[in-house]
Amino acid sequence: MRTLYHIGLESYKARYTYQLQQWYEAVFNRRNIDYHIVEGETLDDTKAIVTGQVLDAHGRSYYSMTQLAQLVKLMKQGKLNNEDVILFEDMFTPGIESVPYILNQVDPVHRPRVFVRCLAQSIDPDDFVHVWGMSTWMGHYEKMVDSWVDGVLATNEEMVMHMKIAGWKAPLYNISGLAFGKAEVQSRVANIIPFNERKRRVVFSARWDQEKNPDFYMNLSDAWFTRHPESTVEFAVCSGSSLKSNNDSYMARTRSYQQRGLLTIHENLEKNDYYNIVNDSRVVFNCALQDWVSNTVSEADALGCNVLYPAYRSFPETFANDHTRMYVTWSIEDALNKLEVLLEDPHPKLGAISSYNDGTIDRICDILEGKGESMLRMSTDYRKHTVETKY
Repeated sequence: MRTLYHIGLESYKARYTYQLQQWYEAVFNRRNIDYHIVEGETLDDTKAIVTGQVLDAHGRSYYSMTQLAQLVKLMKQGKLNNEDVILFEDMFTPGIESVPYILNQVDPVHRPRVFVRCLAQSIDPDDFVHVWGMSTWMGHYEKMVDSWVDGVLATNEEMVMHMKIAGWKAPLYNISGLAFGKAEVQSRVANIIPFNERKRRVVFSARWDQEKNPDFYMNLSDAWFTRHPESTVEFAVCSGSSLKSNNDSYMARTRSYQQRGLLTIHENLEKNDYYNIVNDSRVVFNCALQDWVSNTVSEADALGCNVLYPAYRSFPETFANDHTRMYVTWSIEDALNKLEVLLEDPHPKLGAISSYNDGTIDRICDILEGKGESMLRMSTDYRKHTVETKY
């Protein structure tokens, strides 16, 4: 690989994309990779999600298309050749069709290899594209991209399986994690608070949308105080913006629980504010139908906070099949039993998850440099990797 052209995501203070480019560049520099960050233009400087729920619908489209305009200019100038690699941080990048349109019409010497990361999309039955009715056309878009790229990067074995049954034909790789920078996250708190000095707090830090299953978290709060009526444990919800949901039925219940002291809502948090809360909490809890690894688990684990997630989809791989930090899927009783333990003492494997995810960008780079054969999932027995413990 001569030069890596990185087509990243726009920065949002409320999302992990706020730090993502920094995490990548730290690894690129450490590995002495010659790279070029292809920047886009933003509609405004709010760095906020106004329309939509994952990335702002207008902002995402505008940023991506202006990125592609810059990339096309570089291609026209002859800056890219067949020794270069283009990495798209998101398979859904508006304007991406201009790349194969050009590549099919230029001399092979000017055709870089192209890889895309898949973050979910229509292959995920719980993705937001189904909430908003986009699946009727998104599947066609995905097949278009699948037909010409040199590789699609999945975050785990279960996502590979969904790609397979969707009929994708491009080389599929499992990078087994999300891009993460452990040292950078830890640098944002003054010091890691010892576990026994932390507040007896449980934190829910996913979006308050239906695919994150917030009703289950509220049911857990009910069950906890039924079992422990005198408990002082705080069940918190943390949000980088004003709390909202793509399902209005959650909000009335949420505000009622807030008024009754069953939930504490922390809204409009800056990233460091959120990290300081996690750094003074004992458990980050997750009950998502859809997460595909989750940056929240890496952040919590890096900050010395125990984690409790369902044994569902990608999480057994993420947790290296650790049954003590995963509960039987959708079992309130099992979640309660394990929460009781994790509120008392730091887990003996605390730190392992974040350390493994800290190597995800290195695994991506290995693939781009042609050293990712062990992560390729093109054989008919690709499911054998599902039961492996990755670390």
